[in-house]
Amino acid sequence: MLDTLINRVSCGRLKAPAPTKEEMNQVFKAALRAPDHKRLMPWQYIVFEGEKALSELGEKYRLACVSEDPAMEPEKQERSLSLPHRAPMVIVAVAKARGHEKVPHIEEVLSTGAGVQNLILGLDSLGYGAYWRTGPLAFNEHLKPLLGLDHNDTIVGFIYIGTPDMELKAKPIPEVDDFVSWV
Repeated sequence: MLDTLINRVSCGRLKAPAPTKEEMNQVFKAALRAPDHKRLMPWQYIVFEGEKALSELGEKYRLACVSEDPAMEPEKQERSLSLPHRAPMVIVAVAKARGHEKVPHIEEVLSTGAGVQNLILGLDSLGYGAYWRTGPLAFNEHLKPLLGLDHNDTIVGFIYIGTPDMELKAKPIPEVDDFVSWV
């Protein structure tokens, strides 16, 4: 298990097949074990898989971008349509704003981030590749209603998933002493 954690790398080129629904259900069980203050379960994962669903997500991206910039050039609109097609599956990870007086929303965001990490590690253990993107669309307020989200919810990221289409190379492991101090 520690080897998986230490040597995990993102995979930027993904192809079909994506994990099966049964495999994803197992991975989601891992994601739903993230630390969760007051058991608010703030997580929402919206799965887009297959050509039709990915095209629908691309259209949502385009509409959100045009709402933010009505003068957006057609080439940039076309690019937003193509973004989801970088992988056979895209998951929008969302931290729902539960509004608990003792749990600030940042804790819900962090919990969702921990869930995403569990999800990515689960995918890795099954032999799949993934990468986590944010970018301007994660912060585009026009995208939230298109995804059925509330204004106070936070898009934590877009998780691109599939079979690696490249050799995964280990990255240098940072020196622990550069980031850790003992008091």
